[in-house]
Amino acid sequence: MLKTRIITALVLAPIAIGGIFFLPPLGFALFTGAIITVGAWEWANMAGVGSGAGRVVYALITAAILFALLNVPFEVVLWLALVWWLVCFLLVRSYPAGSERWGSLPVRAAMGLLVLVPAWVGLNHMRTGGFQFGDSSSNLLLILYVFCVVWVADIGAYFAGRAFGKAKLAPRVSPGKSWAGVWGGLLAVGLFALLIGFLASAGLSEIFLLVIASLATGLVSVLGDLFESMLKRYRGIKDSSQLLPGHGGIMDRIDSLTAAIPVFALIVTKLGWLSAGQW
Repeated sequence: MLKTRIITALVLAPIAIGGIFFLPPLGFALFTGAIITVGAWEWANMAGVGSGAGRVVYALITAAILFALLNVPFEVVLWLALVWWLVCFLLVRSYPAGSERWGSLPVRAAMGLLVLVPAWVGLNHMRTGGFQFGDSSSNLLLILYVFCVVWVADIGAYFAGRAFGKAKLAPRVSPGKSWAGVWGGLLAVGLFALLIGFLASAGLSEIFLLVIASLATGLVSVLGDLFESMLKRYRGIKDSSQLLPGHGGIMDRIDSLTAAIPVFALIVTKLGWLSAGQW
């Protein structure tokens, strides 16, 4: 199993790095759109779509929505995402109570759009500063940073959870997660933000804002993970698919990012960091 995971990671890593950090803006939009479309195909399964044809149709509808959003003000979508993740917090917190209100196939299908579409919008807004497909290569640093925040949060949570994880975070949703993991992940993210701020020679106020933005992003990334776990538990499946040997599906790998990206994109936009790509 470990060997399979390592081989899959070694194959996918250069593809992901090349697609995200070396493609021009239009190629980036198409590459990330393809990932989101595959994620939508997996989400159709989590939503309860039984037929293969139905899942393909849902994925194609998602792709069409991404294309249609090219002319929609990005900030509207990002604010919608923020509100949506606040709603998700309430859903996860109360589960399994309330599941009768969102457990129908149409509602779960709509949930997938609210998770996947803003993640694509946030990524492409950070890549280009909008959807004009101009040259904003410095903004790639922001994309790399939000990825690192999620990874650092996950690593910190793993080690803190193993060492101190007695009090469970959401046992009815994801029994393996603990409050110690959350605090450990946030501590790791805070230290990472301080390190990056000092390395970037930022002022104290900018470092403070970076730490706050990073902690908020790390916290919502936990919610993204929990929300997908809740949907899979309700559906009675372990993984979103078996597309990635040893890793499950695409959604199993990007669940935290789908929450973190739009929130971080909105924060850096409001702070004015996006246009310059610097602090």
